[in-house]
Amino acid sequence: MSFIATPSSMHFEQALPLQGGASIHHYELAYETYGELNAERSNAVLVCHALNASHHVAGVYADQPRSEGWWDNMIGPGKPVDTNRFFVIGVNNLGSCFGSTGPMHENPDTGRVYGADFPVVTVEDWVDAQARLLDRLGITRLAAVLGGSLGGMQALCWSLRHPERVAHAVVVASAPNLNAENIAFNEVARRAIVTDPDFHGGNFYDHGVVPRRGLRIARMIGHITYLSDDVMNKKFGRQLRDGLELKYSTQDIEFEIESYLRYQGDKFSDYFDANTYLLITRALDYFDPARAHAGNLTRALAASQAKYLLVSFSTDWRFAPARSREIVKSLLENQRRVSYAEIDAPHGHDAFLLDDPRYLGVMRSYFESIAKEIA
Repeated sequence: MSFIATPSSMHFEQALPLQGGASIHHYELAYETYGELNAERSNAVLVCHALNASHHVAGVYADQPRSEGWWDNMIGPGKPVDTNRFFVIGVNNLGSCFGSTGPMHENPDTGRVYGADFPVVTVEDWVDAQARLLDRLGITRLAAVLGGSLGGMQALCWSLRHPERVAHAVVVASAPNLNAENIAFNEVARRAIVTDPDFHGGNFYDHGVVPRRGLRIARMIGHITYLSDDVMNKKFGRQLRDGLELKYSTQDIEFEIESYLRYQGDKFSDYFDANTYLLITRALDYFDPARAHAGNLTRALAASQAKYLLVSFSTDWRFAPARSREIVKSLLENQRRVSYAEIDAPHGHDAFLLDDPRYLGVMRSYFESIAKEIA
């Protein structure tokens, strides 16, 4: 049973310096909290979101009974991250389209919508913005920072950028950087958006249109990479839509997998912002803590002080287990305390969002150990 979640927003006037050399000021961060902060302020868990998620991590909204948070199976009373024990914070990243300041908002310097002028943001920028919000909440140290996929990159970044503030970093279905194949998928998706005639160089807001065609294709490309071959074959195979005979058409939907992808693309184009998609996928591309250390991940992770849990999934080819093992190896070379679980699951990258009992069991056990530390 889900609890009632209440969204909040925090305003920041002071400029936030960004990795790209620009800065942003007079911005909002949308966030939600679940559970109660203890008297020692030692039970806070920050949850970092992936590409198309938000600060709405768990629970439902009072006026929207079917509005479960994207990680509602993981976070809540009695769940693996138990909000009877932990004070959980979800923050919507800068540049997103779910409440925090992003490209569709007004630029205070011009009085016009940012559009294509919204500055490029990085994982490091998001972590610094989150740290400011935690400062306002009076939280100087996190019991844990947790994230999956792009959220896992943020969790890893937290442990390097603010090492003294993180007791545990939980990095799920993630990687220390993107390989060339992942960057290539992101670039194809971005090109689908920017070549849509309705994109207008990123200033489509001024034209009263949305580059839906590009967003649909971007989502279809992304969705293919989130699922394993086994799951796609089991769920759809070569089934024809509604069991119909072949139409021998190059335009019509013939197969169930085509219908599914088009549905996902249509739905995505109704709620996601095109400029946000460009910003977030570029932040994914840029993340590489080893870059400042001549590509040596072990040297990059030497700054860490946290204890770690890393989780990967056997059929995740977008963020393969080998990428998590790279992080584990480098942490062990730095003599850090690391737990690692490689879950044999058929679901592909999306497994980190699903109800695999072994996965949830690992998470529950690890967070129970954290709860004992702060008891």
